[in-house]
Amino acid sequence: MSNDAIKLTSFSHGGGCGCKIAPGVLSEILKNSNGFAVPKELLVGIETSDDAAVYKLNDEQALIATTDFFMPIVDDPYDFGRIAATNAISDVYAMGGTPIMALALVGMPINKLPIDTIGQIIKGGESICAEAGIPIAGGHTIDSVEPIYGLVVMGLIHPSKVKRNADARADDVLVLGKPLGVGVLSAALKKGKLDAAGYQAMITNTTKLNKPGKALSELAGVHAMTDVTGFGLLGHLLELARGAGLEAQLEMAKIPLLPGVEQLAHDGYYTGASGRNWEAYGKDVQLSPSITAAQHSLLTDPQTSGGLLVSCDKASAEEVLALFRREGFSDAAIIGRMAAGEARVKVG
Repeated sequence: MSNDAIKLTSFSHGGGCGCKIAPGVLSEILKNSNGFAVPKELLVGIETSDDAAVYKLNDEQALIATTDFFMPIVDDPYDFGRIAATNAISDVYAMGGTPIMALALVGMPINKLPIDTIGQIIKGGESICAEAGIPIAGGHTIDSVEPIYGLVVMGLIHPSKVKRNADARADDVLVLGKPLGVGVLSAALKKGKLDAAGYQAMITNTTKLNKPGKALSELAGVHAMTDVTGFGLLGHLLELARGAGLEAQLEMAKIPLLPGVEQLAHDGYYTGASGRNWEAYGKDVQLSPSITAAQHSLLTDPQTSGGLLVSCDKASAEEVLALFRREGFSDAAIIGRMAAGEARVKVG
C-alpha cells in the first residue's frame, strides 16, 4: 500500500485536540482524584486545570512536565507528526518555560499502516523537536486500533517566573497569539471541502511553536498564561476566569480568525467537539444577541496546537504584542479584558 493511498484520518474517530474528552465528562472523572498529600515543591498540579505540572527542584530551577497525544487531524503522516509535536511542546511554553527534552508516545495499527508511514509520523515529530532545540530521548510504542502520536515534554523555569492560568488580575487585557479556526478547517478537510490554501493555513498555524512564552515569562506585567487547545477559546478562557475569580470580557470583532473559517462554519463545517464543549460550559458564558451561529462555533472550536492566551496589565500590552510580532505571530491581538465579577465569560 502506498502512502498516497492512505488517509490517516479514516483510522480515527476524532482528530487532534478535537478528540479530547469533553470538559464536563473530564470534570466528573477527576472530581475525586485529588485525595493525596501534595508536596510543597509541587508548584502547579491539577487544581486549576493548568497546562503542565511544575515541581520546584531548588531556588533557581523548577521542572515543567507535560504530555499530549492524539489521533490524526490530517492525512499526511509527516504533517501529523509535526502538528502533534508542536502541540505537546506548547504546554511548556504556556507555563513560560524552556523545553529541554521529549519522550515519544506512539500507538499504531501495525497490521494496517506501512512501516514507512509510521516512520514519517515520527520524523515529523523529530523535525519540530529539532526546531525547539530538544532531543527525543526515548519513549514508548504500542500496537493500537487507531494511530496515536504525541510527546511527553519536560522543561525548566525559574520558580518565580512560572505563569499559571489562575493569576489574572482585574483590568488586565487579554492577548491571543494565534487565530482561531483549526477545528473548522479540520472538519472541512475530512469532508473533502478544504482547498490547498486552507490546508496550508492550517499547517502553518498548527506547526508554529509558541516560543514567545519563554520571553513573556520574563515580563512582570504578564500575570497569567495558557494555550488554547481542545476546549476552545471559551473553555480555556473560562479556566482563567475561574482560577482568578474574575469575569472575562471578549470582543468578537477583535478575535483573529483563520482565512475563510467563518464562512466554512456558516456552511456547517465544524467538529462534534464544538457542541460538546458548549454543553459542558455554556451555562457560564453570556453571548451577545449579535453573535452568529458561525461565530458561536468558532468560540468553542477545538484548537489543535492553538495560540497562547495572555492576561497582562494595560501598560504591558504593547510590549506583549511587539514580542509576539518579532517572533512572527502577526495575527496576535488584544481580544478583551478581565474585570471584577463572577467567574464567567461575556462575549460582545
